[in-house]
Amino acid sequence: MDRFEAMRTLVAAVDSGSLSAASRALGMPLPTVSRRVSDLEAHLGAQLVVRTSRRLILTEAGEAFVVVARRLLDDLGDAERAASGEYRAPRGELLVAAPIMFGKLHVAPIVHAFLAAYPEVTVRLLLSDQVIDLVEAHVDVAVRIGRLVDSDLIARGVGHVRWMICASPDYIARRGEPATPEALSEHGCIAFEGLQTYRSWPIGSGTATRTIAIRPRFSVNTADAVVEAAAAGLGVARIMSYQAAGAIATGRIASILRDFASDPIPVSLVHQPQRVQPLKRRAFLDFVVPRLTAALAAVEAAVSGR
Repeated sequence: MDRFEAMRTLVAAVDSGSLSAASRALGMPLPTVSRRVSDLEAHLGAQLVVRTSRRLILTEAGEAFVVVARRLLDDLGDAERAASGEYRAPRGELLVAAPIMFGKLHVAPIVHAFLAAYPEVTVRLLLSDQVIDLVEAHVDVAVRIGRLVDSDLIARGVGHVRWMICASPDYIARRGEPATPEALSEHGCIAFEGLQTYRSWPIGSGTATRTIAIRPRFSVNTADAVVEAAAAGLGVARIMSYQAAGAIATGRIASILRDFASDPIPVSLVHQPQRVQPLKRRAFLDFVVPRLTAALAAVEAAVSGR
């Protein structure tokens, strides 16, 4: 029995939730996955998992063993990367995660430039508005918008964004500009929503933030579609500054209710701590951080009229 392969299979089964899911994730026949876990239990003389019809449950011995197995596998991975030269020159694959529209507008162009500068590195860019677990998804670097909860992740701030209330010049000319957040009740609004409805907007900053009920005239589940609807004069939209910047710069929409601006929201690049950081990730961070910082500064300048 190859104990490292058996440990890798067990950890994959635990992370996937079942033997069958691990089989699919590893591209390995289900009987092989099951046999490796059973052989490991036999070797240790202890039951590590309880198999149910739907999922795996770690025993007390299994929980303790998996903690050590993860550490050993991480050390083995470090050793393999060092031997292959990954720690001597930027090379290998990076998995990078970012919110969808932010990723399209600001991360993807920087990744394109990074790939041109580092021909031995490949990048998988995962765009999702869901918060992705870096450990479970094996993500190397992620963009997070918002205040970070306490965690073991290493974070590097690159700037901030903020919520804005916007409408097209045509809409403002036809309907007038609301003077207060409460006046939005007299306006058609564009809601960013999918299967769930969100019929109120928090507006303002700090203790002065108030929640305003809205009457959506149009609802859609992507931010770029919200921007386009606002530019088409359908109503008032609440969008992030990085989403609005392009349309504001071209005069298609304008910021309104500026006296009720929201608090800035930090944008960070986060990654797992690692005793020896691969050069591919270090090179990526050193390349991306100043460029993303400049991009967010340009966004702020565009939306503030500076």
